[in-house]
Amino acid sequence: MLTIAVSKGRIFEEALPFLEAAGITPVDDPKTCRKLILRTTREDVQLVIIRATDVPTFVEYGAADLGIAGKDVLLEHGAESLYEPLDLNIARCRLMTAAHKDAPPLSGRRLRVATKYVKIAQRYFANQGIQAEIIKLYGSMELAPLVGLADCIVDLVETGNTLKANDLEPRDLIMHISSRLVVNKAAMKMKNRAIVELLNQFEATLATKG
Repeated sequence: MLTIAVSKGRIFEEALPFLEAAGITPVDDPKTCRKLILRTTREDVQLVIIRATDVPTFVEYGAADLGIAGKDVLLEHGAESLYEPLDLNIARCRLMTAAHKDAPPLSGRRLRVATKYVKIAQRYFANQGIQAEIIKLYGSMELAPLVGLADCIVDLVETGNTLKANDLEPRDLIMHISSRLVVNKAAMKMKNRAIVELLNQFEATLATKG
């Protein structure tokens, strides 16, 4: 039995063509079903539905053989213990700094930065030679500059509409983000044939998407 960890929402929806091309379709509708372990049309594959931030942990500790997670989540987790064989090129967005539209440039001064990406932000500002105090928030990052909690934020940006609605603007691109397929190292050895077959099917689907 192969277990694949994935989160509900955009990643799951954009991963469905890859799963379905491999004959993996949930028996229960994940949009309405409250089950966290879903049977699929392949008797040898099941899906576990978890928070996006938990995907690398489930895969690292062998609770799932494979997972689909954003590169931001993997970098923040520190997923060196996982194989990352395939960029699925889905759920694409940008990880950026953002600040109030009237705020001065971020360089050349000490900053307070609100983000849930603590490790990524620390590395980024250190590489830029900027002293930064990182304030961890789990959500509502856009509020931080408006109430004086932080000078700027580090967050995912897709359209930028939420930033604009709150008088913020994107400043510096940290990296482009897409979702990756990750594999538990022990599972890669123990279930190599099944996992390689699945990787090949995913790669074929990726090739047809251009």
